[in-house]
Amino acid sequence: MSDGIRLSTKRHRYNRGVAGRECYHCKQWVEEGEAHDCWTTTEAALTQDLSEDLQEAWERLRETAVSFGDQRIYASHKSIMFSRKSCYCFVRPKRNFLEVCVFLGRPLRVPQVRRVDRASKAKLAHILRITHRDEVEAPFTDWLQEAYELSDALVAKPSATRVKPKPPPKAKSTQRARTVTAKPKRR
Repeated sequence: MSDGIRLSTKRHRYNRGVAGRECYHCKQWVEEGEAHDCWTTTEAALTQDLSEDLQEAWERLRETAVSFGDQRIYASHKSIMFSRKSCYCFVRPKRNFLEVCVFLGRPLRVPQVRRVDRASKAKLAHILRITHRDEVEAPFTDWLQEAYELSDALVAKPSATRVKPKPPPKAKSTQRARTVTAKPKRR
């Protein structure tokens, strides 16, 4: 018991002069009693440091997505998500460009697409870079619309990969029982 008391007093002395802590996620110093949640953020916080061209591109991209219909737009860590039942697109604002990820059911083979990754059995993630407002027009807006409609279609459609039930096992053929007679042993 005296060891437990001794340990707690050592810790207390160690932290006595410190009036806060460093967040291990974002490495920001957090004063004692100050509220800190580095995982939650807002669209405004993610887009506030963008250049004027990128701000305009972001606004046009957001307006285009909103025009498609009912959806949820929210910030999550370093991305701004666009979703219906599931995410159909997200944007990561960077210093010199907007990194846009669009989920489609088919691969696009165009110069604007930097990379295509398989996101699930039904969706492919297409990574694009937007640097100016004029880039947020067809065919990019068509791909956004396609992704928006695909997300609704995938949720409404039942799973296409159903497991077929196994047929019942075949009955074994019955054979006539043979009577075996023992042979006498030779001496």
